[in-house]
Amino acid sequence: MSNAKDRGTCWRRLRVETGIGVIMGGMVILAAAATLASVSGKQPVPARKPMVALASPRVVVLKDRRILHLFDGDKLVQSYPIDLGAAPLGPKRRQGDGRTPIGAFRVVTKNADSRYHRFIGLDYPDLGTVEWGLAHGLISTGEAASIRRALETGRCPDWGTALGGGIGIHGQRIGRDWTGGCVAVSDEHVEELSSVLRIGDPVEILP
Repeated sequence: MSNAKDRGTCWRRLRVETGIGVIMGGMVILAAAATLASVSGKQPVPARKPMVALASPRVVVLKDRRILHLFDGDKLVQSYPIDLGAAPLGPKRRQGDGRTPIGAFRVVTKNADSRYHRFIGLDYPDLGTVEWGLAHGLISTGEAASIRRALETGRCPDWGTALGGGIGIHGQRIGRDWTGGCVAVSDEHVEELSSVLRIGDPVEILP
């Protein structure tokens, strides 16, 4: 038969052992949770930092790599995966060819209520495409003159000629080439781009 001292000692030991058990059990649970998260790939994703205003924003699109780079001057700020036109190879020449144009462009319009979430319109057709279209009989001398005047004054050129138009950067990227010639990024990414790109900012599209 145990005495009071023994019972007190046993009680203290039981409390210590119980505390150790709780701690060890908690460590096992945490370790198991970490292992499960690692296996499932569901690690916590840090929140994306809001895009800050840029002093000299510009965009470079690399068609062959399906990537869009956003720069502030010479400093790379962010890179985004993209979709291109349904027939992306080569320069855009005419309406409906499914090609994404190649060349140096500028932002001429922004639409926050686009059917593609956001739309950042570019000044295609450019001068090179205008001269090609005129030489090949796709546009008239009057149409060519109108587009030239728009480009010289930084306005949106005529998008209704046989050369096509309405080319820009928009949302709804799906992971394959599908657009009519535009550059598609995700809705989140086009929101970022639209928040920093201004009318007149340069957008270069490379092969």
